[in-house]
Amino acid sequence: MNIRIIRVIALTGLMLLFLTPSAQAATKAEINAGVKATLKLFKKKVPGGSSLIKRAKGSLIFSEIVKGGLGIGGEYGEGALMVKGRTVDYYSTASLSVGFQFGVQTKSMVVLFLNSNELKKFRNSDGWKAGVDGSVAVVEWGAGKDIATLGEDKPIVAFIFNNQGLMYNLTIEGSKFTKLKR
Repeated sequence: MNIRIIRVIALTGLMLLFLTPSAQAATKAEINAGVKATLKLFKKKVPGGSSLIKRAKGSLIFSEIVKGGLGIGGEYGEGALMVKGRTVDYYSTASLSVGFQFGVQTKSMVVLFLNSNELKKFRNSDGWKAGVDGSVAVVEWGAGKDIATLGEDKPIVAFIFNNQGLMYNLTIEGSKFTKLKR
């Protein structure tokens, strides 16, 4: 099959994925259940994660972000923004990419706003894009390293992981976060 046809099919599929989010939309209860499980896993897998979440002014949690691609790729997930331990809003995240890629993977993401001004800018935006509307430091650390003191110089930090643990060398640059009506 012609590579151009494959790319058109892949792009069409991805566009349908992003243009019809209501078809895949999760309920509040489904999002909340995923967020709870993700927070539990985060606190278990990340030394110092519990204290860092307590320090955060807000926590944006995505339990499942699905990424797929065949030359052209995309990812999508739904999550919740928590402030002082309570869900205040629901969000989606989406991004597109071009380059050598093939397959599907899932990941979880926890974004911590360690600065009140950055959290306020995020909540007041119509569509917040990482790297454009705010600089996000994706955290990488060695095995067993406690991250409780992290963030003194970083207003927004993100953790990307799966059931096996932290996923290294990933970025959320270009990811767009949009408030959902739930």
